Amino acid sequence: MPVTVGPYGQSQPSCFDRIKMGFIMGFAVGMAAGALFGTFSCLRIGMRGRELMGGVGKTMMQSGGTFGTFMAIGMGIRC
Repeated sequence: MPVTVGPYGQSQPSCFDRIKMGFIMGFAVGMAAGALFGTFSCLRIGMRGRELMGGVGKTMMQSGGTFGTFMAIGMGIRC
């Protein structure tokens, strides 16, 4: 199917570009949520210093990857 061209010559992003953008947006939102929830949960169980940073970073990466994956799947379905 040919790519449609807008009135000023711009073309639509491809399906792969949309999936990629969905993953990036989901990863960013997941990282922010992971920072909030990870900080509170790690402080609640008594982590301090380097242990706190490692725990928060791990939570941020896990939640970012999970949410990014689901956003990419959603964008793929929309294509």
